[in-house]
Amino acid sequence: MTLTSTDTASASVAAYGLATAPEILDVRSILQAEGLFGPRHRIAYLGLLDPARGGHPAAQAGAADRRFRAFIHDVSGAAPRDVVVSLTRRTVESAVELDTAVTGELPVLEEEFEVVESLLATDERWLKALAGRGLDVEKVRVAPLSAGVFEYPEEKGRRILRGLAFVQDFPEDSAWAHPVDGLVAYVDVVSKEVTQVIDLGAMPIPAEHGNYTDPELTGPIRDTQKPISITQPEGPSFTVTGGNHVEWEKWSVDVGFDVREGVVLHNLAFQDGGRKRPIINRASIAEMVVPYGDPSPIRSWQNYFDTGEYLVGQYANSLELGCDCLGEITYLSPVISDPFGNPREIRNGICMHEEDWSILSKHSDLWSGVTYTRRNRRLVISFFTTIGNYDYGFYWYLYLDGTIEFEAKATGIVFTSAFPEGGSDNISQLAPGLGAPFHQHLFSARLDMAVDGFTNRVEEEDVVRQPMGPGNERGNAFTRKRTLLARESDGVREADARAGRTWIISNPESRNRLGEPVGYKLHSHNQPTLMADPGSSIARRAAFATKDLWVTRHADNERYPTGDFVNQHSGGAGLPAYVAQDRDIDGQDIVVWHTFGLTHFPRVEDWPIMPVDTVGFKLRPEGFFDRSPGLDVPANPNRQESSCHTEGGSGGCH
Repeated sequence: MTLTSTDTASASVAAYGLATAPEILDVRSILQAEGLFGPRHRIAYLGLLDPARGGHPAAQAGAADRRFRAFIHDVSGAAPRDVVVSLTRRTVESAVELDTAVTGELPVLEEEFEVVESLLATDERWLKALAGRGLDVEKVRVAPLSAGVFEYPEEKGRRILRGLAFVQDFPEDSAWAHPVDGLVAYVDVVSKEVTQVIDLGAMPIPAEHGNYTDPELTGPIRDTQKPISITQPEGPSFTVTGGNHVEWEKWSVDVGFDVREGVVLHNLAFQDGGRKRPIINRASIAEMVVPYGDPSPIRSWQNYFDTGEYLVGQYANSLELGCDCLGEITYLSPVISDPFGNPREIRNGICMHEEDWSILSKHSDLWSGVTYTRRNRRLVISFFTTIGNYDYGFYWYLYLDGTIEFEAKATGIVFTSAFPEGGSDNISQLAPGLGAPFHQHLFSARLDMAVDGFTNRVEEEDVVRQPMGPGNERGNAFTRKRTLLARESDGVREADARAGRTWIISNPESRNRLGEPVGYKLHSHNQPTLMADPGSSIARRAAFATKDLWVTRHADNERYPTGDFVNQHSGGAGLPAYVAQDRDIDGQDIVVWHTFGLTHFPRVEDWPIMPVDTVGFKLRPEGFFDRSPGLDVPANPNRQESSCHTEGGSGGCH
C-alpha cells in the first residue's frame, strides 16, 4: 500500500503533522501577496507548526489553525526573514528580519553546493594549488561544507561554506578514495567570492580506487543465500486512516514529517482497557551533529549539524521494496517545499511494517505443568536520508509490551583524508595512504512527554551498593536511589553506566493500582558525549551534546536543542538558553531531551562502504500498567503453525 501526495491531500487537512501540496502553494501565494517572496528569494525551510498550547494566542484558534513557518533567504544579500503564516486565516502572523551576525545563518541551500565548485574552478589560487599537484580541475570534485564559527571576524554576518577537494577519475569513480589533502578554500556564497585558499603543500593522493561495486573488490558474488520470504497473507495488523493516523495493537500515533527533523511522531498513546492513555505528545530527533577530531588546520573546523544546517528531511530517500523495506509494507509519501515554494513529493519516503521480534514472554512451570510462550512483534516506522558521504536511517519501534525504542543506523562512506607518513593519533588508515579522521555522530531526541497527561516529573535512578554491617550482615544487599529533578538547573544530567543510571518520567497525579505514580523509564546506551574540549567552538555550538539529559519546561518556541539558526551561530542558543530560565519542572508540562550517539574510530572494514552501525535508546513502562500489558497477546497468531500454549505438558514452540 502506498499513500501518495494525492492521497494525503484528499484526506482531512487536520491530519496531524503532514503538509499537503495545495497548502504549500497557498503559503507561497500568501508570502508573494505580502511582498515577502519573489524571484530573488529562496525558501530555506518551510514546516507545519504544531498546534499551540498553553498561553500562546494561537491556542485559542484550536487545532484546526494550520500554521506554517518559513525561513526566507535573499540571494541579493538583503536580510533573511523568519515568517509565520496562518493558512486558516490566510494571514502573515509575523515576519522577523534577521541580523545573521547575531542570530546565525539560515540552513544551507542545495544550489549553493554548485556555487562553491564553480567559483573555485576559476580561482587563480585554487588552480595554482591543483596545478602544483598535477591535477586537472575538470576531475576535481569539491565537497561544500558548513563553515562553523572560528577566529575569522571578517566572516561574521557573511554566508560562508568551506571546500575540500577529491579526485574523480571517471563519472562512476568514488571520489572519496582520492582526497586532496593540505588544501582548503573558504567561499562567500552570497557575494560569490573566494575569501581564502589555504595550501599547506601537497600530500600524496591515495591511488587505490574505492569503487565498491567493482568486481576487482567484490570478487565473485555469493550464491549461497536462500530466499527469505516475509508474508502476511491477511495483510498487516495496522490500519492507516486520515492520511497518517496509525492504529496498531493498542498503539495509536500520528506520523508526521518535517523537512528539518524528518519523521515526527505525534499523539503517541496506548489503549489500556477502556482508556486511550497518552505517553508522548511529540517525538523527534531534533538535532544531529558530526564533530571531527583531526586538529589539522585543513580539517579542524569540520563539525556538521546535519539537522540544523542541512535539514535531513529534505534529503530523505524514496524507499524501495525488497531493498530498504522487506515484507508487507505501507508507504507514506510526504510533501515538502523546494526553494522556490513548489511542492515536492518524496515518493515512498516513510516506510511502515511489522516485524517478528522473537520471544515476548516464556515459562515452563514444573509445578503447574503449564508451558507458555508468546512471540513479540514490533511496528517499524522509518526513513533514510543521504547527507553528503553518510547515509542515516531513523527507525522508531513500538512493541507489544508498551516499549518505545529509537534506533539510528549509520552507513555510507566515511569522510576521508590522506594518511600521514609516520601515523596519526587522530586518523585511522583504511587503505594504503588513505585515512579517515576520528569523529562522532551525536543525536538529540526531543521527547515532549505526556504520560497520562501534561503533569509530569523526572527522577534519576541509580543502583546503590549497601555496605556490609547491621541489617546487611552478609553484604548481599543493594538498593536504588531516586533523585527528583525539580528545576531546569537540576535537569542537566550525565549518564553513569556503573550506577545503571536511568531516568523515570512519571505523572504524580496518576496512580497505578498499587498507589504509585505511573511512568516510563528512559534507558540510555551510555556512549560518550561530545569529546571536544569544553572551551572549543563546537562545545559552545553543540552544548546539547555535552550532557546526556536535559529537562525543560515546555514552550511552543523551544523546538531545537541548538536554537533556530545553528548555521554559523557562535553558540549559547537552544538548551543552554532554555535552562538558564531555571523554571520549575516538577509536576509540569515538560520536554525531555536525550543525547546519544556513536564515537567512530573508522576501521579497515568500514572501507570502501561502511556496514551499518547502530545506536539509540529505549523508553519502557515503569508502573504505567497495573500488570503485564502482554497477557492478551494470542498464543498462536500464525494459525498455520503449532500452538505455543499447552497445559499439562512440556510442548510448545520455541
